[in-house]
Amino acid sequence: MGAMTRTWTLKMRSNQLNFKQQLAEQLFAKATTEPHAEPTGQQYHSEADPAADDQGSNKYRTIWISDIHLGTPGCQADALLHFLKHNESDTLYLVGDIIDGWQLRKSWFWPQSHNDVIQKVLRKARKGTQVVFIPGNHDEAARQFAGMTFGDIPIMENAVHVTADGKRLWVVHGDEFDQVVRYAKWLAYLGDTLYNFALTLNRVLNNIRIKLGYPYWSLSQFLKQQVKNAVNFILEFEHALIHEARHRGYDGVVCGHIHKAEIKHVDGLLYCNDGDWVESLTALVEHPCGKLDIVHWPHRDLPARKQKALAHSLTE
Repeated sequence: MGAMTRTWTLKMRSNQLNFKQQLAEQLFAKATTEPHAEPTGQQYHSEADPAADDQGSNKYRTIWISDIHLGTPGCQADALLHFLKHNESDTLYLVGDIIDGWQLRKSWFWPQSHNDVIQKVLRKARKGTQVVFIPGNHDEAARQFAGMTFGDIPIMENAVHVTADGKRLWVVHGDEFDQVVRYAKWLAYLGDTLYNFALTLNRVLNNIRIKLGYPYWSLSQFLKQQVKNAVNFILEFEHALIHEARHRGYDGVVCGHIHKAEIKHVDGLLYCNDGDWVESLTALVEHPCGKLDIVHWPHRDLPARKQKALAHSLTE
């Protein structure tokens, strides 16, 4: 029995090392191939510029995106690729959970579109965009590389961003202030499994809704709003981050983690969450004047005739 246990332990350690190596290669290895053509597909429209496809790229001072969850079926990689193609910025923050290591440990899922996202970000870095990667809990394996630079992209535990109008914002993924992740990680893993089940059920329900002519509807977002404990968790999360930002002397915070895009003032400081690329398909952007906005980029591989209904449902 002891020999079997040692063998199993060595196998698990080997798998973990292999996974970290694969993760580092996919996320950080600088592309050596020639740039290939941008992926083609259905057209998308941003609330920030409904005519983006006709007018070219939107130009921002800063863009923040997080919770992409590459490596999972729920990741909306095609929509993100289109967003990255039509939105440029001087600085691009990747605010954690870019690659979902939790799910990749269970089963390997890596379609070409997910690789294209990595290549697109690396290409932006090579062409002059300052790209900063701040790992989250789902890509926590990358935290061991904090302070290093891979493919022109520095990896940082957190960052400080100064807006054009002088606000000092603390940029952090936010899982450090999630009590479940910190003190009951097994429960976080269970919650992640249930969340992915909800996403699967959500896709089934929305396929039925689409056939019946109804707009997109998010089951998990509905549950977050209806379940009192979920609402309380979000409020506690926001206040914990704001408390820490005040303690550090900042004017506000930019985070991800909870998949709920928002800009608001909490206890006199600015709280910004850039959302996710699984359900809400949102980014936080800074205009040249320093103004901050949430940009919605709706797309779910639906027929073109359903795009307007989807965009309308996401803005209600």
